[in-house]
Amino acid sequence: MKKKSFRWSDEVEPHKDRTKTIIKQHPEIRNLIGRNPYTFLVIAFCVSVQLVAAYLLKDAAWYWIAIAAYVIGAFACHSLFVCIHECAHNLIFKNRVLNTWSGIFANLPTLLPSSVSFQKYHLKHHSFQGVEALDADMPFHWEAKMINNSSFGKAMWLLFYPVFQALRPFRLKEINLFDAWTLVNWAVQIAFTAAVVYFLGWSAVLYLALSFFFSVGLHPLGARWVQEHFLTHGEQETKSYYGRLNVTNLNVGYHNEHHDFPSVPWNNLPKIKAIAGGHYDTLGYHTSYTRLLFEFLFNRELSVFSRTARSNRGTKITAPVAKTQDPSALVA
Repeated sequence: MKKKSFRWSDEVEPHKDRTKTIIKQHPEIRNLIGRNPYTFLVIAFCVSVQLVAAYLLKDAAWYWIAIAAYVIGAFACHSLFVCIHECAHNLIFKNRVLNTWSGIFANLPTLLPSSVSFQKYHLKHHSFQGVEALDADMPFHWEAKMINNSSFGKAMWLLFYPVFQALRPFRLKEINLFDAWTLVNWAVQIAFTAAVVYFLGWSAVLYLALSFFFSVGLHPLGARWVQEHFLTHGEQETKSYYGRLNVTNLNVGYHNEHHDFPSVPWNNLPKIKAIAGGHYDTLGYHTSYTRLLFEFLFNRELSVFSRTARSNRGTKITAPVAKTQDPSALVA
């Protein structure tokens, strides 16, 4: 049965209350808050991996390029996305400008200049989870309606996920996407891509582009977008992933822990669960991205509508909301 709307909630986003409870019971978690400058070494390593691979594949056949992008490049790119995410939270260096430059550097092999924009809109996702006008992680209503629960449609949605994600920030209120740093991000990215074309050729660009699309799209790693906030466990809005890929993905699977404590760097997220496990062991979670990918594609009960939407700024509303009412109209 096709869904016609997101699940509606008039409750505030679910993480702030749990954070207060955990801090009260485990004040030692405050010691995990801080920065990890060694994350920059991860950025340098992953950028180097992509450049070396692009050089080695500059004369290769397209199918070898595609295979390498799927089994190597996607993982390096996904790690770089996690590093850009750390930069957005200022979790690498104390100086915000250094975090911005680190994000621009991590952005290079992905080709699409997005790190500066991501820094601007990502923190809104934490504060206003599920509010379409403020949360770029929330799908458009037309996007969900177009894809819904078709297996082919969901496969295409994952394949072209970067396109949908690139469109969403333009609908956000209170965000100025274009400023001097945005221009710097674009200028650096254009110069880098031009250098790759000049020195390595278009095959190298193809490898980098495919790595980017696979890292966030039709790939087990792409199941991360389903894992984080899709309603795979009843009405629970946020799910963590406790599988092996957290090693290469810098613990990005610890998503409940991250939303509860966004000022804790990636290397300390497992420690939150170790300290406050009683608050997380009872929550639904995932252990396999591959299994989740196939579940999302072939389970007709899951669709792009399988998300929780809420009112503007997440405050309680006084008037009852009809179950058939389109939530996109309430948050426009």
